[in-house]
Amino acid sequence: MLRLNLILFAILIICSLGLVSSQHQARKLFNSLEEENDRAKQLEVEHGQLQLEQSTWAMHTRIEKIATQTLRMRAPDARHVQLVPSPQAAK
Repeated sequence: MLRLNLILFAILIICSLGLVSSQHQARKLFNSLEEENDRAKQLEVEHGQLQLEQSTWAMHTRIEKIATQTLRMRAPDARHVQLVPSPQAAK
């Protein structure tokens, strides 16, 4: 009887250690999951900011302003514009 109790007690200790170990691992994995979720939220915010910045940099008025002021570009006169027919229109 004593031998059976010792065996059962050893099994109980082993199961308890396994339970504690699995709970610890589950907590670590949950913490990792939360960190990755936070990182994903940060990346979504950064993506939104970058899209806003891209739309600001690509605004037609800004590009036209830079072209006229910095590069000294201007639209050509109508008499200097030549329309070239596309090969599909010639058929």
